[in-house]
Amino acid sequence: MIERNLENEIQRAKEAISEADAILITAGAGMGVDSGLPDFRGTEGFWRAYPIARKLGLRFEELANPRWFRENERLAWAFYGHRLNLYRETEPHEGFHLLRKLGEMKKGGYFVFTSNVDGQFQKAGYDEKRIVEIHGSIHHLQCVQPCNDHIWSADGVDVKVDMEKFEAEDPLPSCPYCGGLARPNILMFGDWEWIPHRTSGQEFRLDRWLTGLDDKGYQLVVIEIGAGKAVPTVRLFSERVKDRLFGTLIRINPRDYDTPSGRDISIPLGGLEGIRAITEGTI
Repeated sequence: MIERNLENEIQRAKEAISEADAILITAGAGMGVDSGLPDFRGTEGFWRAYPIARKLGLRFEELANPRWFRENERLAWAFYGHRLNLYRETEPHEGFHLLRKLGEMKKGGYFVFTSNVDGQFQKAGYDEKRIVEIHGSIHHLQCVQPCNDHIWSADGVDVKVDMEKFEAEDPLPSCPYCGGLARPNILMFGDWEWIPHRTSGQEFRLDRWLTGLDDKGYQLVVIEIGAGKAVPTVRLFSERVKDRLFGTLIRINPRDYDTPSGRDISIPLGGLEGIRAITEGTI
């Protein structure tokens, strides 16, 4: 990538935002780091967050696998139960609120597309019907089998975790239909049991919104935050939508900040710092 002046890029971003009729916010794991959530980037980052995984020799993609709900359900629910509790306790950082205010100002509104399963956008006051959680949500459950295609809320589900043993304690979450073990409605690695219809409904609403913008000739800006290359779902979606609607991509990422073309805007900063920089004076 050709090195560009950061101040010039920030100014270009502000101008693009000012001219935009609608905002698509796309977010990867880097969006939550400034809220204090762990960075699972690379094996070392994951092992810092979960020392027991180092002891077991398990990487993130190995532990985030539905096989553990069959082979070691207490370990599986220790991992996901701890994360569920962590996300419930975490408050979204200021950047979430800045972007929401920005989107609410636009006549075409906003939409969110995220690979994060933490529910932080909902917690920050975003409209539930304007969020796509492409990998599902830890705040929703399904049957491990699954015995049917139902998805239900995890509200009221309390998972206690013995962090010394890294084991979830009884009672483990259960399916209200068959009485068997429940699991988060999250798309895991090597996952053939994930029930996708909640996410599919979200995608349908997003596509309808994008089609409406296109029909009206509205100018779209895609603001992407903290989306890495290891699992490039968010990056590829940002680029695809930007091309589909001839919009502008603003990519905020302290490491993977390269962009497909010179028309795109590259902001090599962390999530909150980058959001503050491009929204200063625009809200």
